[in-house]
Amino acid sequence: MPRTDDPSDPSRLVRAYYDALDAGKYDRLADLLHPEFVQRRSDRAFEGRDSFVSFMRDERPMTDTSHAVDAVYPKGPGVAVRGRLLDADGDEVFAFVDVFSVDDGRLAALETYAASGDE
Repeated sequence: MPRTDDPSDPSRLVRAYYDALDAGKYDRLADLLHPEFVQRRSDRAFEGRDSFVSFMRDERPMTDTSHAVDAVYPKGPGVAVRGRLLDADGDEVFAFVDVFSVDDGRLAALETYAASGDE
């Protein structure tokens, strides 16, 4: 079975990111991220892998969620993902598009664009 984090396949790397996040495997999540990882989204930005992982582990408002990945677009300088964040009951919280940059086999940057169901 192929590794889900194979650095030669960025689409597998991003799927491993969602798997680690959804399973609460924060050490695994950190391993997937470049030390200088940056995430930008409309409500905040995270500079550095440790800041991002700490927020996801200790501060995010909803932890009992999962990511439904509807499409992965691996062509280009990075990888784009279209999906939905689901709550514990499987209801959609919001739809998202994540755009990842990959550097040296790790996720280096993430731009997140999200819309609620009424947008």
